[in-house]
Amino acid sequence: MANSYALLTSLNGLAAGLFLMSSFGLAATRQMQGCQRFYITESICLVVSALLLGIGLHAPDLLAVAALDAIMKPIVIPYLLKRTVPEEIFRRREIDQVLNIPSSLLIALALTLLAFYLSGFLPPAAGSIAAINLPVGLAGLFIGVYTLTVRREAVPQLIGIFGIENGALLCGFAIAPTLPLVIEMAFPFDMLIIALVIGILTRITQERVGTTEVGAFAALKEGASK
Repeated sequence: MANSYALLTSLNGLAAGLFLMSSFGLAATRQMQGCQRFYITESICLVVSALLLGIGLHAPDLLAVAALDAIMKPIVIPYLLKRTVPEEIFRRREIDQVLNIPSSLLIALALTLLAFYLSGFLPPAAGSIAAINLPVGLAGLFIGVYTLTVRREAVPQLIGIFGIENGALLCGFAIAPTLPLVIEMAFPFDMLIIALVIGILTRITQERVGTTEVGAFAALKEGASK
């Protein structure tokens, strides 16, 4: 029993490490397809962590969350973006952002160190098996906020929001593993609606304004009011 628990803890640590690497990639990549791939990888790591914690803690709610997220995050949401966002946006090689890649990586590293420091004040309720989830989840949340801040285009900012949600869920697995199932399942459906709305708005903006920068939404609003 102890060996299986240790194995689950090690595998969860591996999933958390890959989650953190995907968060760094999300902040640093300059390609739209790269952003989507890193988000998918991050989501898969989140699903694996929920599955491992559900087995280790004998928590059927986490197993249900893992099953739902396995469908919604790496499959349904990327498919929805592909269907609603113009294809030329995904073919674009460079994404405009405020800071360059080395600066983004340094800031992401600083945010990760801050997350590990702050996590010391919040011991995980799920025990040692989820100890790594709290600092890594906080780091993913902080890096998602940073990504949302420095991106100038709508879809990369949307993926930054998804990164924030993934980080918050990873933290939630450690802080409140017995959170009611209905609350945990509300997050993916909220993200689905956000993806649909932003995808449609991005398509309209691209067609009417010719760009997907967030500032262009103001021009779209002015055009609609005339």
